[in-house]
Amino acid sequence: MSTIAEKILGEKAGKDNAANAGEIVDCAVDYIMVNDITGVPAFEVFEELGREDEIRREKVVVVQDHYVPNKDVASAEQAKALRDYARRYRIEHYYEIGRGGVCHQVMIEDGFAAPGRLIIGADSHTCSYGALGAFSTGVGSTEAAAAMATGRLWFKVPETQKFVINGTLKRYVMGKDIILHVIGDIGVSGSLYKAQEFYGTAIESLSLSDRITISNMAIEAGAKAGIIPPDEKVFEFLNGGRVRGEYNAVYADGNEGDYEEVFEYDATEIVPTVAKPFLPENTAPANELDVLIDQAYLGSCTNGRIEDLRVAAKLLKGKKVNPEVRMIVVPASEKVFRQAIEEGLILTFLNAGAFVCGPTCGACLGGHMGVLASGERCISTTNRNFIGRMGHKDSEVYLANPAVVAASAITGRITDPAELG
Repeated sequence: MSTIAEKILGEKAGKDNAANAGEIVDCAVDYIMVNDITGVPAFEVFEELGREDEIRREKVVVVQDHYVPNKDVASAEQAKALRDYARRYRIEHYYEIGRGGVCHQVMIEDGFAAPGRLIIGADSHTCSYGALGAFSTGVGSTEAAAAMATGRLWFKVPETQKFVINGTLKRYVMGKDIILHVIGDIGVSGSLYKAQEFYGTAIESLSLSDRITISNMAIEAGAKAGIIPPDEKVFEFLNGGRVRGEYNAVYADGNEGDYEEVFEYDATEIVPTVAKPFLPENTAPANELDVLIDQAYLGSCTNGRIEDLRVAAKLLKGKKVNPEVRMIVVPASEKVFRQAIEEGLILTFLNAGAFVCGPTCGACLGGHMGVLASGERCISTTNRNFIGRMGHKDSEVYLANPAVVAASAITGRITDPAELG
């Protein structure tokens, strides 16, 4: 009897049976993703290995997304170096500025992520693809380089925790609130080097977008992976030409004894939730906070999908961003941006007084396109609120779902959207 993580790692290691928790396995990797921050050191290490003729280019995905557009000479040089590597090694899966978007969104919407796959990425939020039933995890640039050369990487099979969320979610409660509720309960080390599996009627009711948000933030509890069993919503999303190649969905055997721990939650008790500075575990209901804000940020690999933009636009339609607040809206990919234009969402944001730009990770990591000054506060749909995460060390980041961010932009303070009616 085995978990999803044990089965995928066992299969990719060529074993007849599932791998066992704690076992060291050498696995074939389906895809290796690098971006403009992690890609250059990965290629540098790859060249040091002296195996340039053996590159598994069909497995490599390269995405320009963090310092997009380049903010200074240093970031421009870094982007150029990655571009040159992609050309030198004839990387087919290369995403230039204006032709892709945030790396994790690109990996999902362009069909690299699929059930049963083993995907590594030189970015901690690679665990996002677990929303489609994959085992995906972040690695260092050195590990990415080794996989580029061999197509394989070793793993220690993690223990698995099971999270069951049953019941009907309240209005304005999203996947972001579920994962913040869980992290607030178990803490930022509550899943350290463990796989998380999510079940329950509340999870089944979620859109794929909200599921991606949950898997994306598994790392914020220290998890190696955050996996949701694939269902018809996943298959419908992938089929019809999106997915690359074949895939095989993998499911746990359903034995409670296979899990290190089982956590159960009542969905009706989860409310729009905010993570206060300076950890994602420092959570509180939005309606219990009365914090003035300077900036509202909607976007990132966590909440920059079309469903997120729709939620925010519905609240903002016919209203204005508070004059004391600046709102920044960043679709997660060019495809999302285009769809938001076609649906009229971008015009709604512009009419409300928001700033809208093409996909970039810039503000999320405090790089550019939304950096905070000393003493400023931002309500953000991103995934981290560490000290200095989005700018000055004396700034503050509050994490929330798109509805809370939009409502807060309107009122000028952290607001439960139910307050607006």
